[in-house]
Amino acid sequence: MEKISRPTFTEENNLWQLGYRYVAGIDEVGRGPLAGPVVAAAVVLPDEFDGDWKPLVNDSKQLSPSLREKLFPYITEVAISIGVGLSDAQTIDSKGIAKATRLAMKKAVDQLNPSPDFLLVDYLHIPEIRLPQKGITHGDCLCFSIACASIIAKVTRDHMMIELDKEYPEYKFAEHKGYGTPEHLECLRRLGPSPIHRCSFQPVRDMMMLL
Repeated sequence: MEKISRPTFTEENNLWQLGYRYVAGIDEVGRGPLAGPVVAAAVVLPDEFDGDWKPLVNDSKQLSPSLREKLFPYITEVAISIGVGLSDAQTIDSKGIAKATRLAMKKAVDQLNPSPDFLLVDYLHIPEIRLPQKGITHGDCLCFSIACASIIAKVTRDHMMIELDKEYPEYKFAEHKGYGTPEHLECLRRLGPSPIHRCSFQPVRDMMMLL
């Protein structure tokens, strides 16, 4: 495993010292793709745990796919609780990506047992959840529990897209995970949108108008 700079427990420690026991880090992946769901994860960690993998944790976008896969079981093993929620393409189209993202985050938080006392969220505030919370800009790079949530969400979504590739193999979702790569755009031009494409996103919307 490669060594990388890591987020810290500063935010969590401050809250634990204030008496909050279950602090959940929350992040999402998949706001930008043209297809597939947006996936959110919520992770509650203990205040003390061992693991030589801890220095490797970072924002999932900064990690290789293989390192994310290696860290995933370590995080799930030590976490007090983990929740995962998603909003599918139809929800994204009907409610917009911002609302759909917050709904996915709420679903993730609703799965946590025990329920969290405080939420640390990457960038966002979630008005749909009536809990104390703090949105942290670049939280996935700065806050350990948010970084762990980003890894859980990213690995989960990648696995979903690999499964969806089996239903729609002609679009090669396992390779590009729904992002707008040149190969994906070529598939769209040739085949038109699939049922899991986001019809409100460009260039999918333009292609729908041509059908």
